[in-house]
Amino acid sequence: MVKLTIDNLPVKVKEGTTILKAAETVGIHIPTLCYLEGINEIGACRVCIVEIEGKRQLEASCNTAVEEGMVVYTNSPRVRKARKTVVELILSQHDCLCATCVRSGNCELQTVANDLGILQQTYRREVKDAAWPKSFPLVRDMAKCIKCMRCVQVCDKIQDMHIWDIEGTGSRTNIDVSHNRSIKDSDCTICGQCITHCPTGALRERDDTAVVLEALADPDKITVIQVAPAVRTAWAEYWNIDKKKATPGRMVSAIRKLGFDYVFDTNFSADLTIMEEGSELLARLAKRGVYKFPMFTSCCPGWVRFLKSQYPDMTGQLSTAKSPQQMFGAVAKSYFAEKIGVDPRKIFCVSVMPCTAKKHECAIPGMNDACGDPDVDISLTTRELVRLIRADHIRPEELKEDQFDSPLGSGTGAAVIFGTTGGVMEAALRSAVFLATGENPSPDAFPEMRGMDGWKEATYEVAGKKLRCAVVSGLGNTRKIVEAIRRGEVEYEFVEIMACPGGCAGGGGQPIHGGRELAETRGGYLRELDEKSELRFSHENPDVIRMYEEYFQKPLGHKSHKLLHTDHDAWEMPRSPRVANRE
Repeated sequence: MVKLTIDNLPVKVKEGTTILKAAETVGIHIPTLCYLEGINEIGACRVCIVEIEGKRQLEASCNTAVEEGMVVYTNSPRVRKARKTVVELILSQHDCLCATCVRSGNCELQTVANDLGILQQTYRREVKDAAWPKSFPLVRDMAKCIKCMRCVQVCDKIQDMHIWDIEGTGSRTNIDVSHNRSIKDSDCTICGQCITHCPTGALRERDDTAVVLEALADPDKITVIQVAPAVRTAWAEYWNIDKKKATPGRMVSAIRKLGFDYVFDTNFSADLTIMEEGSELLARLAKRGVYKFPMFTSCCPGWVRFLKSQYPDMTGQLSTAKSPQQMFGAVAKSYFAEKIGVDPRKIFCVSVMPCTAKKHECAIPGMNDACGDPDVDISLTTRELVRLIRADHIRPEELKEDQFDSPLGSGTGAAVIFGTTGGVMEAALRSAVFLATGENPSPDAFPEMRGMDGWKEATYEVAGKKLRCAVVSGLGNTRKIVEAIRRGEVEYEFVEIMACPGGCAGGGGQPIHGGRELAETRGGYLRELDEKSELRFSHENPDVIRMYEEYFQKPLGHKSHKLLHTDHDAWEMPRSPRVANRE
């Protein structure tokens, strides 16, 4: 243990602790911009500088370790002056049109500048800009980049994709797509983790709210919206609404006020996904000599992009089941259109997802099996939903609770946990046991699939046969397990993979909170909803049962194969070997 003094307060912390963390133990806040604990501790922005008695220069508190007897001042006149100069220099190369920035009011640079009382531009502004493809789901604005390196480090250390890199030195430094590529020609998975860790508006999702508003105003369109399980954990964070009030029912109420004709729950198609994916797993297990194992889940488009670009020879091991988002769109423009007696081309289908890669998924060629139009027309992030609600001056905390519409609005506890790591696996196992034996297991029979570990594994017995399972979240962990499988070090029959650490609850489309990781908290809420659900097995969803009786007949049947499954080889990633060969 080391004893020191920070701002005249005695502090005692473990040897090796940084000044920044030591200050936190006594309630002293030191501002930062580039710092991300364990990921980006490079002291580059110099905003966290402090004065240490006896030392000539100011030191970055984020990567300077405490020493016995050290006397530190975090906000002395010398520190304040230097910190203000540092931020003023950052602002001289920053697009400061905050009123038109998506991060206005939730920008770490804006907060630091306001706290320092910076009311005017001191230095001559030299703001750089660069063209960016407007159609790509992920948008980068060079004029707002402060070169903090967070995006580079998150993509390198957490996701192991190395999409971003730094070029130039000093004031000429820039962050751009690595290897002199355009983003469209890179193997970016569009996971969005760089967005949620960016301190400014330099990275964001493509904004599709205007397209949705146009559809809502079109009297010839029937607007249908589906909301993913993880969205209900985060939609109300902007308003700081207590969890007890931030209910799915209040969320439905807010969305209905936007003017949608039908508000449905993606939980419905999550249950449908389990019926198809669970049946597919059992079918593959019955023909072990025909299929390669493990079978991988296919719900996460970021993971699918990863596999197709990094290990394209394993694409055939993906489940052919569409994701819940895409299954819903296909059902909305077929079964539901028939139910209400309308031309499916009149239905405008919107999804709200905790994900940026879903924007890519709904635009994949071939995801148009219901009527020839895209099954899902537009996918919005949770952040975009919040912006729509704000733009309509809706105060969610004042609304009464409402219900999802029927028949595509029902869901089970198994569907709810799709939004957290291990949830898809657990839901699939619950129904796989039933489909194989005709009896339900305990809904809590698979605790090994729970928790925030990046790589979890367990072996279960299903109908007298061993089923080796694994759950992975985060693409860095994904690369590790795929490499281990390829080397023959591990063997599984079924593997769930989600691109974002912690699963969809920590998705790249979720609300941003200054580098804080909330996947565990949000995932815990989904687990609570599962425990409180009357139905906890996907195969017990009454509307799913009715739809099979009236429309699909059975899982893996002819009609379900056409509408609910896809060919992952029907499209290519930019760096696919087959694309390269054609070039």
